[in-house]
Amino acid sequence: MIAPETGSASIRIDAQFDSGNIEVLEIDSASACLAIPADHKSEFRQWFHFRVTGAAGRELVLRIVGLETSAYPQGWPGYNACVSEDRDFWGRADSFYDRNADGGTLTIRYTPMSDIAWFAYFAPYSMERHHDLVSEAAASEGVTYRHLGHTLDGQPIDCLEMGEGETQVWLYARQHPGESMAEWWAEGALECLTDPADPVARALRQKCRFHVVPNMNPDGSRRGHLRTNAAGVNLNREWHEPSPDKSPEVLAVRNAMDETGVDFAMDVHGDEAIAAVFLAGFEGIPSWTDTLGDKYYRFQRILARRTPDFQTAKGYAVSKPGTANLSMSTNQLAERFGACAMTLEMPFKDNDDLPDAAQGWSPERCKLLARDCLASLLEWLDEEAE
Repeated sequence: MIAPETGSASIRIDAQFDSGNIEVLEIDSASACLAIPADHKSEFRQWFHFRVTGAAGRELVLRIVGLETSAYPQGWPGYNACVSEDRDFWGRADSFYDRNADGGTLTIRYTPMSDIAWFAYFAPYSMERHHDLVSEAAASEGVTYRHLGHTLDGQPIDCLEMGEGETQVWLYARQHPGESMAEWWAEGALECLTDPADPVARALRQKCRFHVVPNMNPDGSRRGHLRTNAAGVNLNREWHEPSPDKSPEVLAVRNAMDETGVDFAMDVHGDEAIAAVFLAGFEGIPSWTDTLGDKYYRFQRILARRTPDFQTAKGYAVSKPGTANLSMSTNQLAERFGACAMTLEMPFKDNDDLPDAAQGWSPERCKLLARDCLASLLEWLDEEAE
């Protein structure tokens, strides 16, 4: 929806493109009042992605209203919107949240040098870039491409496999499409794993068979959803009983996992509110054992030692014994396969333990974290063998 413009030389705001999402309520010169539409057939709304034109040298004042009823209103305080003028480097625009103004208002202020500026909840990862990533990885030596199935919109569910080892490792990202940092992480992981000169990758490929699904929710990604697929379904609540009419993405991936088995699994996500990188485990599954739990905790300790971007003090509450939600992938895989499974969470905001004023948490740091996770996996495996 494009609202009537008032004032002279008004900016224009568009979102009709891959992952675009915004509603324009009013435009007045270089200021605008905006709202975030909900995911299709869902009440989840938090993701925004739009471009502003006619903006060179003018201070933009962009107000996104009604955010106290967004999916995660606690994600707005302390948050600065992502902005880019070349769609390559994504920085941060000064933003301020007032929960008492117009049902909760995020005000973004930015003065672009170019006539076009792009704004997003996090640096977008387009479906075109996804196809470039998959094609480049599939062309690498020793990599096998698998087509696992189709989404409800008819998009392919892509999987890349590599390695000669016996340990079955599944890395899968972006169940929640608005958590685009997850596919930036997947890009970093694939760049590492397909690099013939990388010593970490060479050793891992000898020990493991990798199965990498860079984007589990192509439909939601293209549609500009925060959390759901084309049917308005949260895929990370479907792992106990996926269906072809509601969650074909989970059904396809879980069926492939049943074929290979799973020894180690990482489900990659982003968290709106917690300004830190952390892991969530599978405490509370019916078949919990201290031996399996110790494997997970040992990986946590290794990753914390390897990178200052990771920490263990902040995160989600641990489930009590017998209360794990088996519709979530990490719990389901730990219960189903006895796998050391985990959910990796990265911030939409900055990493408060190691802040970056210019970019906050960024695509570049996502990719670096991926290699640290793989290096930690190698050390974890070496300790297992001792």
